[in-house]
Parts: sequence; structure tokens; C-alpha cells
Amino acid sequence: MLTAKDKLQIGQRGSDIETIEQQIRNFIEGFPFLKIISAATVGNGLIRLQEAELKKYIQVYNEHIANGITPLKFIPASGAASRMFKALFSAKEKLEARIDENEIMQFPEIADFFNQLKRFAFYPELERVSGKKINELSYLEILNLVLTGKGLNYGNQPKGLLGFHSYGEKIRTPMEEHLAEGAHYAKDSEGRVKIHFTVSPEHRQGFAALVNKVGKKYENEYGVAFEISFSQQKPSTDTIAVDYYNEPFREANGSLLFRPAGHGALLDNLNELDADLIFIKNIDNVVPDRLKKTTVDYKKALAGLLINLQEKIFYYQEKLDRQHYYTLNSAFFAEASNFLENVLNVKPPQNQYYSEKEELYHYLKSKYNRPLRVCGMVKNEGEPGGGPFWAVNNDGSVSLQIAESSQIDPADEEQQAIAAGATHFNPVDLVCAVRNYKGEKYDLLQFRDPDTGFISVKSKDGKELKAQELPGLWNGAMADWNTLFVEVPVATFNPAKTVNDLLRKEHQPD
Repeated sequence: MLTAKDKLQIGQRGSDIETIEQQIRNFIEGFPFLKIISAATVGNGLIRLQEAELKKYIQVYNEHIANGITPLKFIPASGAASRMFKALFSAKEKLEARIDENEIMQFPEIADFFNQLKRFAFYPELERVSGKKINELSYLEILNLVLTGKGLNYGNQPKGLLGFHSYGEKIRTPMEEHLAEGAHYAKDSEGRVKIHFTVSPEHRQGFAALVNKVGKKYENEYGVAFEISFSQQKPSTDTIAVDYYNEPFREANGSLLFRPAGHGALLDNLNELDADLIFIKNIDNVVPDRLKKTTVDYKKALAGLLINLQEKIFYYQEKLDRQHYYTLNSAFFAEASNFLENVLNVKPPQNQYYSEKEELYHYLKSKYNRPLRVCGMVKNEGEPGGGPFWAVNNDGSVSLQIAESSQIDPADEEQQAIAAGATHFNPVDLVCAVRNYKGEKYDLLQFRDPDTGFISVKSKDGKELKAQELPGLWNGAMADWNTLFVEVPVATFNPAKTVNDLLRKEHQPD
């Protein structure tokens, strides 16, 4: 399928031939569905912290920060804001086609936008760039000012740079809210706050310019020193596109077409970071200062719980690493097996309890020697997103996994019934530990499940093509991590998926 010219193109992108050939095989063979056993619920794989436990783990985290551990915030921020304004773009097209303004106001989303325009944090800026009173403008003029380069250009900006929240005469972007949030829970003992944003190449300059503009102000306000870094999705993680017949899709000049491989591609970015703890949270999940305390408390508590677990895991890691199986007694194996199964929720393959001491030793060694994550889970109130499940792994063991709906067989009624019984969903609220007991960083690429990708149908230049996403960052890309799920309050989850979400009370001034 691949010519010498193709192979040269692949090499220039930083990819390798074997990976591309595997991607083509994935198109041909498809991805297997994940087999889920049951939903993870409170008392069955999902921890609900009592008030005393919440305070205990916050204290654990604070003490370890004082003793010198280094936290870091990792924020995927490359997503464009265009999807937030889908309804507004549609209204703009209708108005440009001379459809009457009264007709587009029949759509509730459009009516809410125009009727409550003054409640948006960006309204004063909108009025400033218009040069006149907003009520003197037509709806089309307003939409052009919001969406295009004639005004705010929000339709072509990343979410992280939009005006989300109003603070009197000042407004804050999601990026600024993450700086403020990080100052509360990601500050090390020397007052440094490390934050890493993954951004699109075309928007990197805008993010850097905002940091230069406001960074010092927030440092003075919160008494911290920010260490902010950026990276972009690597071209080498893009996946090849194919046509209907699973032949490589070619551009008009005969070159291969590669497409971004979804947020799973950010595993490479995450893999290059080194910190004792890494907090992961999406760019648009932010609230004003008046509502930050709950988020800060639970971030610290999740991290404190992880630290407690990690200390025990390190004990088992070191024992298993430094001693041969024949020098460890039965009591140790029983204790290590119990902790793995009943605390870390990793069940051995069915009817296989490793009666041979050497076999059990190697099983335990492999399961303990893995990255660790504690994932916040929110009660399901109708928001889209993956959920927490018990699932079967490739080696037959059963563990906790975050599963997207696309990973669960839609034709299997039993599997769909299990999925429908999920009580919680994934808000992307993770705390990760990526080092072993020696302080050595894991190669995170070794702990993903390559069989959890996703294939979708797209088009290019009027021709249909098939595209492939890599295993999602918090599901397939972390499938072989030790995982715990903790219930977090719904108040910690306030994303803005559409512009009108900014009208919710959680995003409005007090």
C-alpha cells in the first residue's frame, strides 16, 4: 500500500512505518468492544468520602506539600470554541440568507442568547468593539461582532481565551481561572505553581501573550510564582486516513492524509512531564472565585488519598523488586494480594488465584509496578461523558476503567443494560502519580491499551474518508494504570459546552 514517497513522508512526520501499518489494519479489522462487568457505584468500586475523611486527606496533602512534593496542573486547552457557538453560526447563516429576525427568535437557544446578552461577561467588550450601542445593531451585526474578526472573533478562538466570568469591570478567561485555581491547590513549598497547557499551534501566541499580560498580577494577588509551559499535539501522533476500501486516502497531490487523533494523542505530551503529582482537568471546567472552595477541597482530598495509597504501593513495589519470590513468605503474598484486590480493585483472571508462588510473584510485581490515578466521578444528571465501570482487561483480570459509550457494544443488550445502570460519569477530574518507589518516571506509553481506538466517517474535498482516534487519554490511554474512583460534588463540574452555559448561575457574579 505504501510507496517509497509515502515512507519518506511518514518519516518526516516523526512516525514509523509499523505504526501506520497497524493503523491501517485497525481500519480493516476494527476495534474490539470493551467488556464491562458492572457499573462502579458507591460501595462497589466508587468511594464516597465522609466529612472526617475529606479533612484527613486534605491534611495529608498539605503536609506532603510542606515536605517538598511537587504538584503540576495539566490542562488540555487545544480545543477550538467554534462548537460553543454552533447555534449562533446557524443563526448567522439564516440571517445572511435574508430570513427574518423574528423567525430565528423562535429557536429557544437563539432567543436566550439575544434576550440575555447583557449577562455575558464579554458584553462590555462587545459594546466597546462595536463602537455604538448594542441595541442600535441588527442581530446579524451582533453575531458578526461576536463570531468573526469584525469584533471579538470568538468563533475562531480557543475556549481558554474567551471572556467567561465577570469581576466588576474586569473579566476572566478560563486560562486565568486555572491560574487562580492552581494557586489554591497546586502550589509547592516554595510558592511555585506549575501549570502546563496543551494548545494548538495557531493559538500558542495568544496564550503566551495573555500570560505575559496578567501573570504578574495573579502572582502578586495570590503570593505565588507561576511556571507556565505549553506544548502542542505532535504531528507524529496524527493517524492516517483511509477511503471506503481501507486504502490510504490521498490528497490531490498524491500525498497521504493524516488527521489529529483526538485527546488520546496528548498521552505523548503528558509523558514528557515530570512531577510527583499531576492534576488533570479540562480548560472549560472553571468557576468564579466565590465557588472555588469545593473544587479546591476535593482536589486536595483526592491527592491526599492518592499519597496514602502510594505509600503502601511503594512498600509492595520495593519488596517485590528487591527480593526473590522464594524469600518472601506466604503472609506477605496474602497481604499484597488482598490489598491489590480489595483496595486497588484489581481482580485476578476468573478462577485463577495463582497457586504457584512464582506465578503469583510475577503477577503481583506487574500489577504493582504501574502508574496510579485517583479519578473524581460526578453523579449522573444527564451530562454526556464516559463513566466508571468494572471491565475485563486483555489479560483476563478485572479492574476499574473509564469507558466511553463508543467502547460498549451497541448491539449487546446485556452490555447496554449495564451501561444504562451507571450512576456516575467522568468529569475529567484526575490526580496522577507517574513515578515508582525509586523516583523513576514511568514510560506512560507502555500502559495504554491500543485496542481501544475509535473509527469515524469524515469527508475531505467532497470525498468520504475514514478517520481513526487513538485510545482516549483517560480511558484507553490509561487502561493499564492502577485506578480508584471517588465521588465528587456536582459543584466541581461546571463546563461550558455552549455559549448559553455561561448564563448558568455558576458562571454568573454573585
